[in-house]
Amino acid sequence: MSDEQINVEELLAKAKKPAADALKLHPFYKGKMETTLKCTVRGIDDFAIWYTPGVAAPCREIHKDPERVYQHTSKGNTVAVISDGTRVLGLGDIGPKAGLPVMEGKALLFKYLGGVDAVPIMLDTKDPDVFIETVLLIQSSFGGINLEDISQPKCFRILDELRDRAEIPVWHDDQQGTATVTLAGLMNALKVVGKKKAEIQIAFIGTGASNVAISRLIYSWGVNPEQCFHVDSKGILGKYREDIEAQKDQYVDKWRLCQSTNAEGRTGGIGDAMRGVDVVIALSKPGPDVIKPEWVEGMAEDAIVFSCANPIPEIWPWVAKGAGARIVSTGRSDFPNQVNNSLGFPGIFRGTLDVRASTITDEMCFAAAEALADSIGDKLDEDHLLPTMDDWEVFAREAAAVGMKAQEQGVAKLEKTYDELLESALKAIKRSQDLTSLMEKEGFIPPAPED
Repeated sequence: MSDEQINVEELLAKAKKPAADALKLHPFYKGKMETTLKCTVRGIDDFAIWYTPGVAAPCREIHKDPERVYQHTSKGNTVAVISDGTRVLGLGDIGPKAGLPVMEGKALLFKYLGGVDAVPIMLDTKDPDVFIETVLLIQSSFGGINLEDISQPKCFRILDELRDRAEIPVWHDDQQGTATVTLAGLMNALKVVGKKKAEIQIAFIGTGASNVAISRLIYSWGVNPEQCFHVDSKGILGKYREDIEAQKDQYVDKWRLCQSTNAEGRTGGIGDAMRGVDVVIALSKPGPDVIKPEWVEGMAEDAIVFSCANPIPEIWPWVAKGAGARIVSTGRSDFPNQVNNSLGFPGIFRGTLDVRASTITDEMCFAAAEALADSIGDKLDEDHLLPTMDDWEVFAREAAAVGMKAQEQGVAKLEKTYDELLESALKAIKRSQDLTSLMEKEGFIPPAPED
């Protein structure tokens, strides 16, 4: 067996290990989150403060001035992670119960990387109207709403309507979060290869919620949509796509892309869309072999490939590199160049909550992307586009940038300086991580069993 064959087998084994470990550790811990106290309990007399009769006093205060709910409760640091389980990270429509481990994982990342308390909520409905009304009914308990893993096209309507009607910030992480981190990765990838955003061609493989939102943010950043191509399961989008035109009232964003992209009228499938382009951004179906190595060979010089399907990328990174790609990214933390929304949402929500912003705008996403991209500093190279989740201070820098932009745009209720935002974010995140370490040390979180 050759060294190359051994290396590939090792890489494949490494790629499969997280799933095997997950099947052991999830039942061992029976989930990933629990509720703990944040106030002192010196004795049973304190129950009269935290519950009846003392609790009536803050209730009266909030009744007189509803904004005081942020002073007297945990609302201002608590986010609901809400899904119906209809589009779960590459697994599809697996339902609310099967989707719960993902939302618990999301809550874990919120807490550990952003110092934000998060509650996973699975809704047993596929009706977008029921989904919207349910979120509106429970919003009083939360400082923000993180939508997750909702199938399209209803995910677009749910987000738009909730952003319009809710009194707290609502965002869809599969759309805005993935878009923000992908933009940050593209910013730095173009720096490495020395290409300009106005001149590049991009092939977007997959037209789900993530890639539609990614393209919208990238086009707003300055990439020319006329030079780019989008591919769905039936081929390249364009004005000739009568099947989409017939459903344009339902697939509004897809039809918009048919009109604004692919000026040359290119037809065909994934390989045709990739021909001669500088960048591929793929968030389609789990691979491998969704993207063929010969298609990578046909890209422009210094090709950039973002192969971000979960849990398996559309093409293995080493295969893409072997086919001539200069920069390859995936959505996984166990390969170099992770481009994943986990690098964005903890810090973005931290900054949003810290200034009590009413929404999360595209400009706030731009600010977060720039902060994330800049944080890599002089470590930037082909295999290090962005910081990793180990570089936890990046989340505080994102938070500060987002908070400042929210104030600049007039969507924040609190005024804070950059240094104040950075310091408070660092403190909140460090507290979460130190608390986890302490609980592990004291045995409240038992050690994982040995292999």
